[in-house]
Amino acid sequence: MKMPNAECGLRNVLAGVVALACVALPAAAQTSLSIYRDGRVVVRRTLPQALQQGRNSLTLRLEALDPATLFSPDTSVSVSSATVRYPSTSTDALANAVGQTLSFVRAKGDTIRATVVRADPPQFKLSDGRLLLGLPGEPLFPAELVRTSPEAQVVLDASRARQRTELAYVAQGATWEALYQVILIGSRAQVTGTATVTSQALRADSADVQLVAGAIRRTRSSSVPAPMADMVAQRGFVAPAEEKAYAGEEAVGETHVYQLPGRLTIEPNVPVTTALLPRSSAPVVQELVVPGVLPWRGWMGQNPEPNRVPVQVWYTIKRAAKTPFGDRPLPAGTVQLYQADSSGRLQLIGEASNDHTAPGRDLRVQSGDAFDVTAERVQTDWSQEQLPPIRRGMPNRQRVTAAYRVTITNAKAEAVNVDVREAHFGSWKIIESSVPPEKLSSTESRFRVAVPAGGEATLTYTVQIEQ
Repeated sequence: MKMPNAECGLRNVLAGVVALACVALPAAAQTSLSIYRDGRVVVRRTLPQALQQGRNSLTLRLEALDPATLFSPDTSVSVSSATVRYPSTSTDALANAVGQTLSFVRAKGDTIRATVVRADPPQFKLSDGRLLLGLPGEPLFPAELVRTSPEAQVVLDASRARQRTELAYVAQGATWEALYQVILIGSRAQVTGTATVTSQALRADSADVQLVAGAIRRTRSSSVPAPMADMVAQRGFVAPAEEKAYAGEEAVGETHVYQLPGRLTIEPNVPVTTALLPRSSAPVVQELVVPGVLPWRGWMGQNPEPNRVPVQVWYTIKRAAKTPFGDRPLPAGTVQLYQADSSGRLQLIGEASNDHTAPGRDLRVQSGDAFDVTAERVQTDWSQEQLPPIRRGMPNRQRVTAAYRVTITNAKAEAVNVDVREAHFGSWKIIESSVPPEKLSSTESRFRVAVPAGGEATLTYTVQIEQ
């Protein structure tokens, strides 16, 4: 059936209005945050304000903006000037109220009116002409005297017209940490990792968030007041339909940037945790280590008293190159190790800090000290002798020789291997030992001692140092 011409025309007009509305409706502002471990945040804002060619003056609400750091990522736009006025303090509001008469609350139901003569030092004139040199009570300010949100007057120069405004700046107020959960199953480990963003003052709604890991120097500190309200609050931006379940990663300069999945809402004192990497399986090696007794640079003294020394527990998680887990850089954080008990319940058996771990490098952490494997070291001999100088005019040399006995006791139902290590700077050597020493480097040697189940083993060695 044909439509009357009037009805058809009306529908065409309505369709045109709807299409025009869809084109003219400004896109919602978008926010992207790069959060650093030291509290810095690089804020990137894409605002719906269009820019004309030439000079543009904008009034924006950008909480905690440090104007010195403001710039435009758009290479055709430069910041000519930026003036920031922060939310009013009581002193600011009093300064704006000079010459006006305000009400001051002294107690419940008790108010007094006085005229503000000056704010600093405070001076107030009462209705009878007397002056007060201090606040007569809690002032009640008219709304027009108080700035409730920051105002940034920004002047931008655009070399060509732009449909939107892009700005970036460095703020403060959020940190992040990485935490890795390692489940030990025999000689292998199941590894997962999370990143937790904690905001002290920053707010962001539906923000694109990246975490930046690396040693980034800091040479200036901002004097900008901490934000008390929305910092980069935006609404209405729809996240892409497909998102990874864990953080993406890429190298930027000498840092690594981890793109968190989806869009996050960040609020002060509300931690947000997301997956940092997919679950991975990797070989794991446990080591029991008795640390050395030799002073690294100091002079070795005489000490005949037995010394109970800890047996350190170390885990090395192998990260072979050209594997998904091995090729992924791991930011510094905390490693928690879990193992199941006889009933299958996972128990926390160790925790350690890890440094930034580059791709292809093993993750090696000390989780604590052994419970059932103990060690005692005693110095059994010590001597010191003077040696002639290497050449004429040089001072005499000293040679110290010391012997040690290390007794390792194993209360476990299975045999263990324990590494006794010694490291020292300078000229030193092992001249005698009951277990052959293994030279790990120019400064460190290792004795690998087999300790039977429910038994003990003894290591003796003599070290000589010349200085």
